[in-house]
Amino acid sequence: MASSSELLYTEEHNLVRKMAYDFTRNEVMPIIAEHDRNHSFPHELLPRMAQLGFLGICLPACYGGAGMDFLSLGIVSEALEYGDSSVRETVAVHLALHALPIFQWGTEEQKRTFLPGLAAGDQIACFGLTEPGAGSDAAALQARAQRQGGEYILSGEKMWITLADVADRFLVFAKTQPDQGARGISAFILERGWKGLSTGTLEGKMGVRASNTGWINMQEVRVPAEYRLGQEGEGFKIAMSCLDNARFGVAAGSVGIIRACIDESVKYALQRKTFGKPIAEHQLIQQMIAQMQQDLDIGELLVWKAGTLKNQGVRNTRETSMAKWFCTEAARRAADNAVQIHGAYGYSDEYNVERHLRNTKSAVIYEGTSQIHTLMQAAYTLGMREDRPLRCPMPAYDPDAWQ
Repeated sequence: MASSSELLYTEEHNLVRKMAYDFTRNEVMPIIAEHDRNHSFPHELLPRMAQLGFLGICLPACYGGAGMDFLSLGIVSEALEYGDSSVRETVAVHLALHALPIFQWGTEEQKRTFLPGLAAGDQIACFGLTEPGAGSDAAALQARAQRQGGEYILSGEKMWITLADVADRFLVFAKTQPDQGARGISAFILERGWKGLSTGTLEGKMGVRASNTGWINMQEVRVPAEYRLGQEGEGFKIAMSCLDNARFGVAAGSVGIIRACIDESVKYALQRKTFGKPIAEHQLIQQMIAQMQQDLDIGELLVWKAGTLKNQGVRNTRETSMAKWFCTEAARRAADNAVQIHGAYGYSDEYNVERHLRNTKSAVIYEGTSQIHTLMQAAYTLGMREDRPLRCPMPAYDPDAWQ
């Protein structure tokens, strides 16, 4: 009998699912615990991820991508985070927060210049919005970019940037018109090695330890005007559309964590015995596992709904926000219960559930905290928020044109 997830997707999607889960089980899971312990980035996985098409999974083939749809991005995100959040984050930042914005907002010349190398993994890319004093309030960023002839002079600092010390290219946001608030923000593509651009790594993270997190410092970096993405003043809209892409991947990845916690907990509960019988026969253990399964089923449907709207080219900010909000909270709940089911062993890194619990805490913070998503959903329901059409909406998926 087919699982519920298999019934939601096409035969092609299920082939992608098998490929992605095979990669996670065979290549990610044997090495990721050691990288997590050492706080080291798994560089050795990047060539294989590029070869399988993960780094450009939902980019058209004419730009070097795999030509798959946005549901395929969700499937790959789920499978990678089944192994570890850090690996899924690499695809999310490189593709959803850098390559996809270029596909959506870039000129044809920018697409043909930047996207093939990104899809092939020749360059690894990141996204720089957050600053030391600007997180949820992105419009408060302090980075500045001043036009001088055919280039911009950009100065400022970005903080908590995934892949900051690994990336070759950077999509950063700075104010070109500081007195215009959010409407004065513009987006720029930067390259490592440019004078005045430096990066570093942040140490001491609770979780997601196998992913690089750091800072970007820009001291009068000269950026050619043709490296501006979109029009002047469109940076905030571009950043928010980026978050729609990333939040979708976070939601799908959280489904992978829930699935991993179920698999680990079922296996352990059937083997571990207390009071003369497997703990799987104790009702309170069953209650926790049943909650995980309920959350998994709901999470899969929310991700499928958001991905389907993305395929249709329909604005999906509300649906993606709901999926991210629910799935990350559900993943945290599942990981907490999984550790509880494992008892003292769950508190040790001998079992994967300890790592999943640490990782899930970051997911309820990045790409919009749970509190931000609560306010967003209330505003939509109360009629206090309405999404307007973008000048450059994400194109609908066209299987004939993309492949």
